[in-house]
Amino acid sequence: MKTAIADVEKLEDLLSEPSEGVIATCGKLTGDVVVLGIGGKMGPTLARMLVRGSQAAGVKRRVIGVSRFGGGDLRQRLESWGIETIAADLLNPEQLQKLPDAPNVVYMAGLKFGSTGQEGLTWAMNTFLPGMVAQKYRRSKIVAFSTGCVYGYAPVTLGGSLETDPVNPFGDYAISCLGRERIFVHFSRTLNIPTALIRLNYSTEMRYGVLVDIARQVANGEAIDLAVGHFNCIWQNDANAMTIRAFEHVSTPPFVLNVTGPETCSVRQVATQFGKLLGREPRFSGAEGAQSYVANGSLGHKLFGYPRVSLQQAMLWTADWVRRGGENINKPTHFATTDGKY
Repeated sequence: MKTAIADVEKLEDLLSEPSEGVIATCGKLTGDVVVLGIGGKMGPTLARMLVRGSQAAGVKRRVIGVSRFGGGDLRQRLESWGIETIAADLLNPEQLQKLPDAPNVVYMAGLKFGSTGQEGLTWAMNTFLPGMVAQKYRRSKIVAFSTGCVYGYAPVTLGGSLETDPVNPFGDYAISCLGRERIFVHFSRTLNIPTALIRLNYSTEMRYGVLVDIARQVANGEAIDLAVGHFNCIWQNDANAMTIRAFEHVSTPPFVLNVTGPETCSVRQVATQFGKLLGREPRFSGAEGAQSYVANGSLGHKLFGYPRVSLQQAMLWTADWVRRGGENINKPTHFATTDGKY
């Protein structure tokens, strides 16, 4: 395993490298894949993994990414990786209906950051749009992203929320995400759409994620709030891989999967370790709460194996990247938020 990641190009190569399991899934999957909301943090490398996995499996397949595609060079980068792109506003019914049909859909559209003050748009994106998409792609398999926030806080001593546990979201974002799930469940049942719901608890890579947030706070001498004292995370490549492999488990009603790492991470311990790696003494504020957003990823690990990149390896890479002043997309996770407002 590499001790350091040289630059963004090498990082994106690493994040999109398909595992043997992904290659096998891509070999079994029939037809093209549409990735809705490809412009987010995970979309580009997930779509590129689909391309690379299909090539490795000897399967010719179109991977089509849909986003508004504002400024920047994302669209050009995607196309250089062999991903077709379509600029569209998914909330516009005419534009949605014009999108190409495909037997496989990855649904990544949604609104989290900036949802406070835009509650109407949050509910439209997170709850109304899924119904529109389900009707458009009623003949497809759908793997749809959700969030571990639908569980609400759980006692860290119990090992995290299971897929079978009751949900208890709070705040417009988390409640609207449960609404997203409920809409997909409804249309999966009524239109017989094979579906998987991916409850993700924090994907991380060098440019964003809980580990990056904590490492930067340590490096900058900022006090780290311990009100939410624990978290889960998973290296983005492993999250991409588990999501793609979920196509083999879509069902009616939907298959639900927690996508996260095996550890329940202590904010204090992670910050202390980053302090040693960065040569800085971490500062803390408050005391650890008894509950946090923590999910149990054992079902995914049973089906697909443990993540290929360990927590320790991800921390080593993160510390090195932060020390060198590597690129950051400046979208903090707000993992310490306790009021459900994003």
